[in-house]
Amino acid sequence: MPRFTRKLSKTVKFSSPANMAAENINAPGKITVIDYDEATVREKTVASVEECFPFKNTATVTWINVDGGGRTEAIEKLGQYFNVHPLVMEGIAGAGQRPKFEDFEDYLFLVLKMLGYDEAQSEIREEQVSIIIGKNFVMSFQGEQDGDVFDSLRERIRTGKGRLRKLGADYLGYALVDAIVDHYFLILEKFGEHIETIEEQLIVNPGPAIMQKIYHLKRELIFLRKSVWPLREVISGLERCESGIIKKTTRTYLRDVYAHTIQVIDTIETFRDMVSGMLDLYLSSISNKMNEIMKVLTTFASIFIPLTFMAGVYGMNFKYMPELEWRWGYYAVLAAMVFVGGGLFFYFKKRKWL
Repeated sequence: MPRFTRKLSKTVKFSSPANMAAENINAPGKITVIDYDEATVREKTVASVEECFPFKNTATVTWINVDGGGRTEAIEKLGQYFNVHPLVMEGIAGAGQRPKFEDFEDYLFLVLKMLGYDEAQSEIREEQVSIIIGKNFVMSFQGEQDGDVFDSLRERIRTGKGRLRKLGADYLGYALVDAIVDHYFLILEKFGEHIETIEEQLIVNPGPAIMQKIYHLKRELIFLRKSVWPLREVISGLERCESGIIKKTTRTYLRDVYAHTIQVIDTIETFRDMVSGMLDLYLSSISNKMNEIMKVLTTFASIFIPLTFMAGVYGMNFKYMPELEWRWGYYAVLAAMVFVGGGLFFYFKKRKWL
């Protein structure tokens, strides 16, 4: 079955504080907090959600990252304390959300797809990342897969390289989106390598195994396009939003991310055209191969048709056939057959039909 969609996990409903307390069945996932300004940085893994509360109204920038499974409790408590809408919390807890952007008065909400590539299975692994950008904080919520694409971002915060520690939470939100989009190029590089390999195999020896690889690659590209295509709307909405959370200086960087997104989409479309061309080339190769076989068989059949006619004539059991009494008749017929068959063979060879 085509792998255009993923199995969705059960969506957790957040209807009221009482219901949320009753649904507290999961232990919090791994929660890390990075609090920084231009001069200092603090990083720690907290044991409880309540340890994040003091970072709500501070002069520094705080990045709260909730990672791993069993994160329902963390979403509930953080959402209540930071005044996040219940529908936003529901979207964070549920999997399979379409990439989107929503502008609330006190914060911005984004849903993105963080992609990875499984070399063993030759397929894309998808993970939903939800980001809430406030005036002085950013909260990111990841799925159950191990690892993410933010390690370089954390290292820049620790070392103070670049402008990240000099700017606000809006720039941190941009940096998270930029890290996700930049990782798409690594995925596309893997696809480019696979396309080149399959093209070489297709030219040398087209066969059913190559056909399966082409169809698998085509399905993965369709899934990749489905995951990335809505992203341009997200970045465009984030860039044009009138919220005071996004400063004018950050909008310039968002335009750069938008350009990268368009580049990713264009590359995906190019790869899709290449794979479609490979599919047509495979079908043409198989058709040409079959035509070559049929041409050889037809040529040999044409050679044996007159020989069959001669053998049929002298195989008739008429009593008064003159050649039946001739001493050299048998050898004469064989010589005629060799002459006719050889003549047709060299004629077809000269015409390059063989």
